[in-house]
Amino acid sequence: MAEPESTQQTAATQPPRTGQQRISVLLVDDHQVVRRGLRTFLEVQEDIEVVGEASDGEEGVARAEELRPDVVLMDVKMPGADGIDALRKLRELDNPARVLIVTSFTEQRTVVPALRAGAAGYVYKDVDPEALAGAIRSVYAGHVLLQPEVAGALLSQEETHGGHGRSGTLTDREREVLALIADGRSNREIARALVLSEKTVKTHVSNILMKLDLSDRTQAALWAVRHGIGD
Repeated sequence: MAEPESTQQTAATQPPRTGQQRISVLLVDDHQVVRRGLRTFLEVQEDIEVVGEASDGEEGVARAEELRPDVVLMDVKMPGADGIDALRKLRELDNPARVLIVTSFTEQRTVVPALRAGAAGYVYKDVDPEALAGAIRSVYAGHVLLQPEVAGALLSQEETHGGHGRSGTLTDREREVLALIADGRSNREIARALVLSEKTVKTHVSNILMKLDLSDRTQAALWAVRHGIGD
């Protein structure tokens, strides 16, 4: 299977140098054999550490709040609260974890809602192990991993809902915030980078979405990339 492509030009797919912080990962999948396989492979990576597991979306949210992992590997279809429900809840809680969907479903109607709910990207369950490790490093570094056909679908939705050609309505500060959203930064990280309060950043994000007639940060990030805002 081909590796997912990133909307960013430079993906951090190489292990960090010895002594750097390891990437903490939470596994959320209703199949124990899948979790066991993922753990077995990831535990041999020098820069990645599996810190916990969960068998459904509700447990995944609770564990993510408890463990505060850097990256969550999340299945989409699970009994009870599924991956999309979990993504929405994590976003409501402003949990900083980057969520990478690991799924066997290839239909856009399954993957696109997950990305719109806040996922940083997705890979298929038959992904090459080294490509999976690279994907984890990439989303941890702030990149968004999208297959070309899914990126096209999201961009088409963005154009359908408006926003095209409206960058001139943004203030200089809002353009700075938008560039950092496109770089995968959380509100907390944006606040630190621009020396602002998180409350002020949230206000800027709300204004950006309103002015561009977009519904979420994923659309905003894709809009920014398409219109040359940010790296």
